[in-house]
Amino acid sequence: MTVQKRDGRKVQFDKEKIKIAVLKAFIDVDGEETTYAKENARDIANYIESLNKSMTVEEIQDQVEEKLMASNRKDVARKYIIYRNNRTAIREKNTQLMKDISEKLNANNVQNQNANVDEKSFGGRVGEASDTVLKKYALDNCMSEMARNNHLNNEIYIHDLNSYAVGMHNCLSIPFDKLLAEGFNARQTDVRPAQSVSTAFQLVAVIFQLQSLQQFGGVSATHLDWTMIPYVRKSFYKHLKDSLMYMGKAGEYKVYNEHFREIRENCDVGIENCDWSNYFTEDFYIPQEVYSYAIDMTEKEVYQAVEGLYHNLNTLQSRSGNQLPFTSINYGTCTEPEGRMITKALLEVSINGIGKLHKTSIFPCGIFQCMNGVNRKPSDPNYDLFRLALKSTAQRLYPNYANVDWSGNDGYDRNDPKTFFSTMGCRTANGCDINGFGQLKDGRGNICPVTIVMPTLAMEVKEAINGDCTYSEQIKYVDIFLLLLDKKIHEAKDMLLERFEWICSQSPDSAKFMYENGVMEGYDGKDIRSALKHGTLAIGQLGLAETLQILIGCDHTTDKGMELAKQIEQLFKDRCAEFKEQYKLNFGVYYTPAENLCFTAMKKFQEKYGVIPNISDKKFFTNSIHVPVWIKMTPTEKIDIESQLTGYSSAGCITYVELEGSVKNNIDAIETIVDYAMDKDIPYFAINVPNDMCTNCGYCDDINNKCPMCGCNEIRRLRRVTGYLTGDYKSAFNSGKQQEVEMRVKHQKF
Repeated sequence: MTVQKRDGRKVQFDKEKIKIAVLKAFIDVDGEETTYAKENARDIANYIESLNKSMTVEEIQDQVEEKLMASNRKDVARKYIIYRNNRTAIREKNTQLMKDISEKLNANNVQNQNANVDEKSFGGRVGEASDTVLKKYALDNCMSEMARNNHLNNEIYIHDLNSYAVGMHNCLSIPFDKLLAEGFNARQTDVRPAQSVSTAFQLVAVIFQLQSLQQFGGVSATHLDWTMIPYVRKSFYKHLKDSLMYMGKAGEYKVYNEHFREIRENCDVGIENCDWSNYFTEDFYIPQEVYSYAIDMTEKEVYQAVEGLYHNLNTLQSRSGNQLPFTSINYGTCTEPEGRMITKALLEVSINGIGKLHKTSIFPCGIFQCMNGVNRKPSDPNYDLFRLALKSTAQRLYPNYANVDWSGNDGYDRNDPKTFFSTMGCRTANGCDINGFGQLKDGRGNICPVTIVMPTLAMEVKEAINGDCTYSEQIKYVDIFLLLLDKKIHEAKDMLLERFEWICSQSPDSAKFMYENGVMEGYDGKDIRSALKHGTLAIGQLGLAETLQILIGCDHTTDKGMELAKQIEQLFKDRCAEFKEQYKLNFGVYYTPAENLCFTAMKKFQEKYGVIPNISDKKFFTNSIHVPVWIKMTPTEKIDIESQLTGYSSAGCITYVELEGSVKNNIDAIETIVDYAMDKDIPYFAINVPNDMCTNCGYCDDINNKCPMCGCNEIRRLRRVTGYLTGDYKSAFNSGKQQEVEMRVKHQKF
């Protein structure tokens, strides 16, 4: 007699397995192994053997159930049925898990969930397969049933489940001032403080790499131009000393070595503000050619150091899937000559591109910090750098623009660049810390986010009301939605608290570089909660435009839609403010990037509700509070609409406009748009222009089917996703984001 297993294999029937299974059911009910139980188990096993025919496992189990039900021990039969059902559920879960793992390992059905990960590479396949297991573990073992159901029901999305499983946090603004000045410890060695600008930039790349492995999100430098001042000075004095030694005759331009060493080590005197009489005898002075040579050599070293940073951050793949760290650098407010030199080099390297074809750099994400009295007007000291930034944006899409004077960063210290508004490339920002750090940005980040999928909630309300409704009923309909949204915001808070506690339970050894070196500020050396409490717990949102269409039949480009949009955003803002005070944790409203979620949430929505015109008739949900990408309007009109909502967000948002490629030749127009966005109190702003590059000759512009210079049809089409740039959107983006890019209209007069 043979038995066909569930995987198709055929084996010899073993009646002992039947005896054991039946006996276990009796023992579970009776609490002991009785003679009666052993006899029944033996009789049932013998009966099945007597059938003497090939059977499947399921058919054998059916026979066992029938025999138990026919006996006078139906309680045992029920126990056996429950046991069988539980085993089936576990088996089916495991079977599906193995299918999912196999799919990832073989790179079948590549989804491009992260445009910066190559899911076809060895590392990508291993990472995706590992993530499949970790995500299942997180859902089954790390959270409440409420949190799990919200995620599975497409109501509240839990980001980065794989990282949830191990208790990792999201992102961080790195305190480079401290790390470069004091040095730091790494796993195998310690690193001395930087003694030149070239070394400092090398260490910035190293620190970015090391910290990115301690977390799952982005890393940023909040004021890199200010940070590099001491190291520009160190390099300058090195070049000055060399110039004095090699350009002067013996005995001429004699330097008092002790004084020279003192000024070089302290570096508290700027390269244009030295009182040279303190360092040289009355009879000697520094000739202009010596000073000019030192300045020239310093500028060259700065440029090469910046160029090295760009190449490092675009080549050092430190995560699985050949993934580069998501790096961002903020700059533009330092008016000291050294800081200006840094900003100028950062922008020039961006404009010139990297590699033999001078490609547009993907990382770092450049962010120019606009600041009144510093770089906004022609009379401002850094206005020339602002103009250079605009030129870089026109050609390379970077930099984006951060508004230092944004009302949401009220209370910052104009004398402390560590408090200036800065952001991650994606849009994550650090608001005011309720636990003592105020507007300090360094050493803080987003601990973990969740995102409320608002169109799902709107459809749940609509289905509950069962169809169309009159205007008066529509008002009630909106009220019911707001009640449901309020409930889900509270549940989102509870989900974040669950994850926060899980992260806080981890050992500091899990992120030794971060905690040992004080990269996350506030760590007391004992409990990592002391550092984590200064970060942000972000309540995000997706699909405002579609939600409004479901509720009232129009989006927020109309007065009616904007009125309801403000009600919704005020609810988010009010609740996060209440949670912040109640729990003494930095809850914040987050306009989620949703690179992958815009696609996966729509797929789930369509599976449940089908294709609905103006709502689910495409492959993606509109990102957060953005104007739908297909609506035609001017740049100022888009800014006018979104600027009414960005103030409700404290944990990060972005506004961008789409322009024609011809804008590259009209820097004044770009300046007008950026100024308009800053004056409208937009916190974080970006401009999208076509960035197509011929992979043969490197020609970069708005290219149709083939390069106009060499005729090559292999074109790299670079586009923005979430706030960062990525590779060719036709291969790097998921299909939802691809469609979104193709539906984007240019914001101009029609």
